[in-house]
Amino acid sequence: MTEATDLATAAGDRDPKIGLRAVSALRRLLEHLEAAQVRSARAQGWSWQDIAAELGVSRQAVHKKHGGR
Repeated sequence: MTEATDLATAAGDRDPKIGLRAVSALRRLLEHLEAAQVRSARAQGWSWQDIAAELGVSRQAVHKKHGGR
């Protein structure tokens, strides 16, 4: 968690170069974590609707984003 915590702190930096780089890194980390959790949920038998409800998006959106993986 240290990396995520450090990035979250850096995202609030007064220097936009540091803050924007941290935001970009956090976005990549978040996408990786979401994909891993979706794979885990699908492996455990979760439906696309169940996953979508937890992510706060439509079933179609989550299936389009993660269905081909």
